[in-house]
Amino acid sequence: MENENSILYVQTSDTPERQYSPLVLAQTAKMMDIDAKVYYLGQGLRVLLLGVAEKIKLGSFPSVLEMIHKTLEMGIEIYACEASKQMFGWEKVELIKGVKIVGAGTLNDLALDATATMWF
Repeated sequence: MENENSILYVQTSDTPERQYSPLVLAQTAKMMDIDAKVYYLGQGLRVLLLGVAEKIKLGSFPSVLEMIHKTLEMGIEIYACEASKQMFGWEKVELIKGVKIVGAGTLNDLALDATATMWF
């Protein structure tokens, strides 16, 4: 564990209204000196497809793509589940640059290492 306080945010949904919370909370955690990580799995991966996140923009918030880029720029790791990618048959599909594609066991490791987990 890198930090005594750490939070893992898990995104399982591709619903536009649910995209901002894990990113805003991860950015806020980082500003509070809390180690934050974001993990996408299942339907959540659809948002990471090239061309999708920039189309999601709600209210006065920037697009989800801008939020993802800011999250990565802040040094917050964003992971995508390889098993979910395979489930969709996306062996050759590219995701947003900077997102790390990892095995399903990584989610278990991240959850065990985190002080808290939040699911969206």
